[in-house]
Amino acid sequence: MVLQGATQGMDFKAVVSFHGGLKGITAARGTVGSRIFICHGADDKFVTQEDVAEFKRIMDAAGVKYIFKVYPHASHAFTNPEATANGKKFNLPIAYNEEADKNSWQDMRKYLRQIFYAK
Repeated sequence: MVLQGATQGMDFKAVVSFHGGLKGITAARGTVGSRIFICHGADDKFVTQEDVAEFKRIMDAAGVKYIFKVYPHASHAFTNPEATANGKKFNLPIAYNEEADKNSWQDMRKYLRQIFYAK
């Protein structure tokens, strides 16, 4: 939802997406004022490499300021401690990854500090 809002011109200074969907995100040059930080799991089966490439192509073409960080060995829902159990229960390719969870949280905090507290 934050990606949709940011890329459609909502007045955000910055947004952060954790294991979000990228398919169907559009942006036009001059309409995106917010900075975007994407925290993506390298093993996310819900987001294809084609989706990633298309998202980056659209962001680059629109001149959007974004960072796309990939966390190794992380699948979709990597920040949710219940993801592994839910993945098994519902036969979904999701799992918790403690290292990616902690690293992405720290990366988000650093990113937002740079934007909101930079002098």
